[in-house]
Amino acid sequence: MNIIFYGHACFGIEINGTHVLVDPFITGNPLASHINIEDLKADYILLTHAHQDHILDVEVIAERTGAIIVSNYEIVMHYGAKNLKGHPVNHGGTFKTETFSAKYVNAVHTSSFPDGSYGGQPGGFVISNEEKSLYIAGDTAVTMDMKLIPMTTKLSAAIFPIGDNFTMGVEDAIIASNLVECNKIIGCHFNTFPPIEINTEEAKNKFAKANKELTILEIGKSLTL
Repeated sequence: MNIIFYGHACFGIEINGTHVLVDPFITGNPLASHINIEDLKADYILLTHAHQDHILDVEVIAERTGAIIVSNYEIVMHYGAKNLKGHPVNHGGTFKTETFSAKYVNAVHTSSFPDGSYGGQPGGFVISNEEKSLYIAGDTAVTMDMKLIPMTTKLSAAIFPIGDNFTMGVEDAIIASNLVECNKIIGCHFNTFPPIEINTEEAKNKFAKANKELTILEIGKSLTL
């Protein structure tokens, strides 16, 4: 499972030749100006919620690649009305393919499209194949529902927002890592806008003091689980 960071909360995940793109917000992010969305591969696009900083580039990428959009019912119906392919899920449900599964789990946040219309309830995804499992929390506060995840899944890593203000911050992300019983954390949703700017070295040190590893990927860089 290879994970590429495209900035903010956008990741590309390659799983045995299948390309999954999560929350594509690239062209609106000055920090990701060196990423060309025309070069991105996507068989599936997973969306945690409908806020613009998670869906901005969905239509352009889905139209070019023919990717299947996987998200809550309201988001998939929204894009279905634009003649884009999709598969709706809801909390507790699992989308399955030959190479991976993606379970839609709870997140505590809001969800609306840029025009203010309802974007369904926000969520996160637990993505698994036969070897590895990755939890993408989406935009969320720390929540006790996270304790449910290790009851069924041993995580290889978890992607948490750490920028505070709109989501949980570093301290709560450390608590969340305890709840999901995972010590390998990848940070997202930080430094894109002034309200979520953080000191990343300080954040890594706080995780290290808790005997955990916080990985801060440079935009365009990758790691393999």
